[in-house]
Amino acid sequence: MKIQKLRQKIDKLDKQIVGVLNKRANLVLEIASSKKDQGKSAYAPEREYEVLNKIKSFNNGPFPSSALEAVYREIMSYSLAIGRKLKVAYLGPQASFTNLAAIKRFGLQVEYIPCESIFDVFNSVENNQADYGVVPIENSIEGAVTHTLDMFMQSDLKICSQILQPIAHNLLAKCQLKQIKKVYSILQVFGQCRRWLQDNLPHAERIEVSSTTKAAQIVSKERNSACIASLLAAKVYKLKVLSKGIEDSPHNITRFMVIGNTQVPQIKHSRTSLLFSIKDRVGALHDMLNTFKKYKINLTKIESRPSKVKAWEYYFYVDLEGHLQDKNVSKAIADLDSKCKFLKILGSYPES
Repeated sequence: MKIQKLRQKIDKLDKQIVGVLNKRANLVLEIASSKKDQGKSAYAPEREYEVLNKIKSFNNGPFPSSALEAVYREIMSYSLAIGRKLKVAYLGPQASFTNLAAIKRFGLQVEYIPCESIFDVFNSVENNQADYGVVPIENSIEGAVTHTLDMFMQSDLKICSQILQPIAHNLLAKCQLKQIKKVYSILQVFGQCRRWLQDNLPHAERIEVSSTTKAAQIVSKERNSACIASLLAAKVYKLKVLSKGIEDSPHNITRFMVIGNTQVPQIKHSRTSLLFSIKDRVGALHDMLNTFKKYKINLTKIESRPSKVKAWEYYFYVDLEGHLQDKNVSKAIADLDSKCKFLKILGSYPES
């Protein structure tokens, strides 16, 4: 009897929740109409950041904030799909880690376009085949994704948002562990699972393919083979999970970037990314970096890449704390611009 009464109370609350969600949806429709009239994008990373932080601050439990964020992710995903469905390109195919990161940011209500390469993701957005793209830029263990850095040198697209995605690697197959003769995956994943593979499959041949999903596709049709891929890939390609979490480090996180033509307005907790090249003289790089110290700006990443134009000429990719419109950041960039050969602002975006 007590359970029945509690369930009746839940039913009453559910009715109220549905009513409130529909009221919210009507307001979203009005905003979508106004954005369309003004030619603005439906996706606003700064507003998304603001909403998620607010709902977490409202939460006093026992409902976990992570679960609340997942609920709101789908609510906001529906908001993006109102009118014209948002199109998001990603480094595919389906069930890749980039696909998982894209779903984490945009939810399930948008249209996803899998691409065969990072170049194709950039190209899809540049040619208006997609509104936004999602590409990996660095892994906490293996370091930078150099192809993405090189694409930013060539492209005029901006970074609109970042996604920090914990990466768990799993051994998938249709056979038993002792029957495995080949393991398929990508080079970076083999590097992240080196110790586990040596301990458990020392004699299995490691075969590099273009993506973890491609590895799953091959293994779904091949005997005595396995792949290292996501749990979503196991579900999509009907493979058994022989072992979960085989990565050597528990702190395996990949950082992904959302790219598009959107300039993100100033918010309190922002990050800005730059590319620059230095003049060929003694102390040039020191002078560049000293500019950030002068204006009390913290650098969170610096990476060098060959220019591919002239031998031994490099450009530098830098992440810094703050927004382009912040006073000190603006001054530092102006100062930097006067000292370097080339400067390109890749965008300011919310911290994850």
